[in-house]
Order: sequence, then structure tokens, then C-alpha cells
Amino acid sequence: VNLPPRSNVERSAMHKASAMMLLLAAVAAGPLVDATSFGQGLAANPIRKVVTMLQAMQKKVTEEGQKADELFEKYECYCKSSSSDLSASIEAAEVKTAELGTSIEGDSSKKAKLEEDLKSHQDDRSAAKAAMAEATAIREKEKAAFDKALSENKVNLAALNKAVAALEKGMAGSFLQSRAAGSLQKYVASNRELSEGDRQTVLSFLSGKEGETYAPQSGEITGLLKELGDEMMADQKDMIATEDAAVQAYEGLMAAKKKQGAALSESIENKLNRVAELGVSIAQMKNDLEDTIESHGEDKNFLADLGKNCDAKAAVHEEEKKMRATEIVALADTIRVLNDDDALELFKKTLPSSSASLVQMQASTSALRAQAYALLAQTRSRLSPDQERHRIDFISLALRGRKMGFEKVIALIDELVATLKKEQVDDDHKKEYCAAQLDQ
Repeated sequence: VNLPPRSNVERSAMHKASAMMLLLAAVAAGPLVDATSFGQGLAANPIRKVVTMLQAMQKKVTEEGQKADELFEKYECYCKSSSSDLSASIEAAEVKTAELGTSIEGDSSKKAKLEEDLKSHQDDRSAAKAAMAEATAIREKEKAAFDKALSENKVNLAALNKAVAALEKGMAGSFLQSRAAGSLQKYVASNRELSEGDRQTVLSFLSGKEGETYAPQSGEITGLLKELGDEMMADQKDMIATEDAAVQAYEGLMAAKKKQGAALSESIENKLNRVAELGVSIAQMKNDLEDTIESHGEDKNFLADLGKNCDAKAAVHEEEKKMRATEIVALADTIRVLNDDDALELFKKTLPSSSASLVQMQASTSALRAQAYALLAQTRSRLSPDQERHRIDFISLALRGRKMGFEKVIALIDELVATLKKEQVDDDHKKEYCAAQLDQ
């Protein structure tokens, strides 16, 4: 019959019942031993065999208790060390969580400030580029105006020099017929720096009204033209000087703006790299913070479960110690009873003497059967329905039989003892497995 594993309380009750049944078997087997076997000494005494077996059982229970205490000490050490490690881990996680929160806040503030600086630098660089573009456009217009004015000045000055040379050579007529005379006439007409009288005099000459009657010796027209030529030359020098100054100013502005743009570009690049680094750092710290918070929660839950499990194991261990102590006391009491002189006397009374008759042996056997049955009934009443009552019922049934010897009773008892030993081996294997798991 396959039965479910029994608790320590049930096992203790079964040990008591088996000890009682062994005693009954020893007592009941007494009448079957003849008087001559008793004379061979106490070495074949069945009670002594039962006592020896109970003492071995008592030693086994004591050793089991010692092993259980050693395993519990290891488990208790594991509980303490694990609790200490988990508490330290939880405390470190709380500190790390606070530090990560502060670091994330600080780096986020730095990143926001850098992004503001980046926007400002980018605006400044754009403004510098716009200023350079505007200065270039202005410079191009100024250069075009300068080139046009200088060209006109040179053309007019050349025409004026030709006119002076023609007048000094007395070749005014041929000059007046040239294209240079027309150009010079337009220039004089548009020149507001000449007085009205001088302008009219020169224009009259250039128009040919006085060309044939003009006397070069007077030098009036020649003087006016030379004076106008000097003014034109001075204007040309002023234009060139103004152009040179404008070019220098433009080049200086462009150099300054390029330098500013390069500095801003370098600063923008550095700050972009810094913003990227801070972004990566913030993301990593946020991930680390999430992992730390998750680990912190798991450690707290594990610590709470560990405390419950350790307390439950401690309670179970204490209960097992109590049960084991009760079992040892029961075995000691049984051994004490069997070693008592009264038990020896009872055993002697059950043995037939050399002069005992067959009737006396039958009467002694019947009385012993009744006594054994009464003890079995008393033992059965102390057990619960799932504590091997059926085996005691089998033994009682065998005692009631008229034609059955005690061989089957003893066989049932041996079977019960074998079952108990097998269960004990299974329990030892479980303890060894638990010890191996705790040592890992």
C-alpha cells in the first residue's frame, strides 16, 4: 500500500506503536520457546533484542537532530548574510537614486543653457554672414561707381589736355572739330564749380564761336582750361584715395567678420558636441535610474519574502525539535520500561517451566493473547485514522485467529519496520539534497 509522507508527529506516534508491537511480539513469542532454550541464557532474550533496536533508533533520532541543527545553522547564517547584503543593496540603491536624480537635473540644466548659447551663437554667425554679404554688395556698388567716375575723369582730363596743347600750338580749329572737344564741352557744361562767366567763355570757345578770332597770346582760355585741368587732377586723386580707404575698410570688416564667424563656428561645434555628450549621458543615467528603481523594488520584495521564509523555517525547526525531543523521551521511556525488573519477571512468567503441562501452556498462551490484544487496542486508540491503523488491525486480526501462529504477526511487524526504515532513508536523502542546495 502506497501512503503519503507522514509528518514528524505522525512518525513519532508510529515509532511508539512499532516499539509496542515489537514488545508484544516478543512477549507473545515467549510461549513458543521451550524450557531448554531459556536455559541457554539471556542472549536469546527477545526483550533484549527489542531494547537494542530501540537504542539504535534513539541514537538515529539523536543524530538526525544534530544534522538538522547543523543544516538550520547554515540556513540561519544564509538568512542573516543575505538579509545584510540585501539591506546594504537597498540602501545603496536609495543613495544612487538620489544621486542620479541630482545628476540628471544638473546635466539637463547645463544642456538647456548650452542650447540657448547655441541659438545665440548661430544667430550671431548668421548676422555676421549677412553683414559680410551686405558689405560686399555695397563695396561692389562703390567700386562700380568709382570705376565709372575715374574713367570719365580720365577721358575729360585727356580731352582738356588736348585742348590746351592745341591752343598753345595755334591749332584750335582742328581740335574743335575732334570728338574730344565735344566731350570737354559736355563736362564744362555740367561742372558747377566753374563760375558762370568762365563756363560761358569756355563753352563759347568750344562751340567755335571764337575759334578763328582767338589770340593764343592772351592766354585767357588756356589759363581757364589749365586751371580746370588742375581741379580735375585733384578730383581724380581724391577719388582714388577715397576708393583705397573704402577698400581697406571693406577688407578690415570682412577679416573681422570672418574671424568672428570662425570663432562662432568653433564654439558652435564644441557646444554641439557637448550637447550631444550630455544627451547621451542623461539618457544613460535615466536608464540607470530605471534599472536602479526596479532592482530596489525587487530587493525589497525579496528581503520581505526572505524574512517570512526564514521565520517560517525557524518555526518549523523549533516544532521539529520539540517533536524530536518528545520522540526521544518516548523511546527512552520504552527502553526504561523494558529494562525494568518487572518486564523481566513478566517475560519469565510467560516461559514454560520444565514441568509445565500442555494445558498450562495453552492457558498461558490464551491469557497472553488477550493481554496482547488489549495493548494493541489501547495503542490503536491513540493513533489517527491515517497513522497505520490498518496494520494494527491486521495484527489484532492475526491474534484472534485460532489456527495461526505468530509467524504472520511477526512478518507484519517486520514489514512495518521495513516501511519505516525506507521512509527514513527518503528523509535522509531529502536532507542531503537540501544541505547541498544551501552550500551552493
